[in-house]
Amino acid sequence: MTEKQKMLAGELYRPGDPEIQADLAATKEWLVRYNAALAASPAERRALLAERLASVGEGAVIRPPFHCDYGFNVHLGADVFLNFNCVILDVVEVRIGAGTQIGPAVQIYAADHPRDAEMRRSGLEFGRPVRIGEHVWIGGGAIILPGITIGDDAVIGAGSVVTRDVPANGTVVGNPARPVRSPA
Repeated sequence: MTEKQKMLAGELYRPGDPEIQADLAATKEWLVRYNAALAASPAERRALLAERLASVGEGAVIRPPFHCDYGFNVHLGADVFLNFNCVILDVVEVRIGAGTQIGPAVQIYAADHPRDAEMRRSGLEFGRPVRIGEHVWIGGGAIILPGITIGDDAVIGAGSVVTRDVPANGTVVGNPARPVRSPA
């Protein structure tokens, strides 16, 4: 397998590989164009998103500035909304379901690093997919860690750090994010 194939499969890979570096450079060029398009029409920005992202549902919006590693691993459902200054580290697939609303400065990390110090020193990395269901609401400044699944209709409080999966209809807040108990 090539290093890029390993990366896409969620296996340990070397990020300095020339093919991976070329993809990063292409994404940087695309991000410069996209982030300069704040005043462009929604249709023009959507066309730009479709150039780089894996899939862009009808009515999906990302307000610039936006940052990602590759873009080609990001799937947006219909009517997804990402507010200003969101970051997606998409070394593997990141799926965001239809109707999901994401506040400003939210960070979604699919990129991960070995826990073993010696392996980290070797420069190896890997990724774990992130899946966000439909009609999820993620408050500003939240951080979604690698490998997390968030169920449909869930709510993530502003500033929360999501370290565990969130069930459908669940509400979590805090650092680390914990379920909110509903009143009896």
